Amino acid sequence: MNKVVKSGTVIIAAVALSVAGATGSFADTASTPVVNKVKLTSEQKVAFEAAKAQFQAAQTARQAAIATAKAAIATAKSTFAVAQAAATTKEAHQAARAALKASIAAARAGIPAKPIKPVRP
Repeated sequence: MNKVVKSGTVIIAAVALSVAGATGSFADTASTPVVNKVKLTSEQKVAFEAAKAQFQAAQTARQAAIATAKAAIATAKSTFAVAQAAATTKEAHQAARAALKASIAAARAGIPAKPIKPVRP
């Protein structure tokens, strides 16, 4: 009986501490000050607009490269299907598969990395 009372007291104390900790963390987030946006200078605005234009150009170039790679991969797959149908030996099948992998790797290598979005100064 004594152990049950002690464990109940420990549980109540733990719940009380967790509730106090939770309300304390809410109080910390509520007192965070709000930062107002600052008007950009003309130089900053020009630089930011240039960075945005460069980002858009890089994004458009990447999309064009992806479209080209998709077309190249589709061509490689159709060539692979023809080569697989014509292949009579195991080595011919392996060579067709190796050619497919090489052409897909070459197509993917032509895709540039995703451009990083400019951050407003």
